[in-house]
Amino acid sequence: MSFTTGSLFHHESVKLAALYLDLGDWRSVRDKVIAENLLQTRTLNTLKRVCREVISRIRTLSLGELEFLIDGSHQEQAYLLWLAVCRRYRFIADFAVEVLRERYITLKSDLTHEEFDSFFNRQSEWHLELDAVTPTTRDKLRQVLFKMLREADLLTANNMIHAAMLSPRLLDLILQGSRRDVLYFPAFESDLTGIKP
Repeated sequence: MSFTTGSLFHHESVKLAALYLDLGDWRSVRDKVIAENLLQTRTLNTLKRVCREVISRIRTLSLGELEFLIDGSHQEQAYLLWLAVCRRYRFIADFAVEVLRERYITLKSDLTHEEFDSFFNRQSEWHLELDAVTPTTRDKLRQVLFKMLREADLLTANNMIHAAMLSPRLLDLILQGSRRDVLYFPAFESDLTGIKP
């Protein structure tokens, strides 16, 4: 549940991905970011926390995906960062498939706070550690998750689900990994050429 640290971290992720492609080692990336305050945070603790969070997400991307993260359009970058978040956090991945995508393909175009709360309650039946999460923390988790969805352009400001429009190049790249990964995006099967859930 450490994704409460921030949002999609678009700018920071692209910067650290470029640094990794240059240095070839995540520890070197971390050391350079901290030594030079490359994320320009006010405190060292914030810098370390954000750096750790961003690296934990983008290191789930393949080398080809990292290269595309540097060269892709702003929207393609956002989709890749959403993919990285889903790969990093099982809770978000399950939410993306079971709630976000399911609502979209069943023509329910909105995503309410109640949908999140209901999903959270279902998850807590299987993951007892979620029972220890306070209502305040749960609200923060929901707030951050909805913010990430908006930053990835998968949710509008008024909580309407926005279809993912994956470019053929990005779709091909994602499919080189796990075919399940495309299910993290709200889209119909016909939009995800030949994908069967």
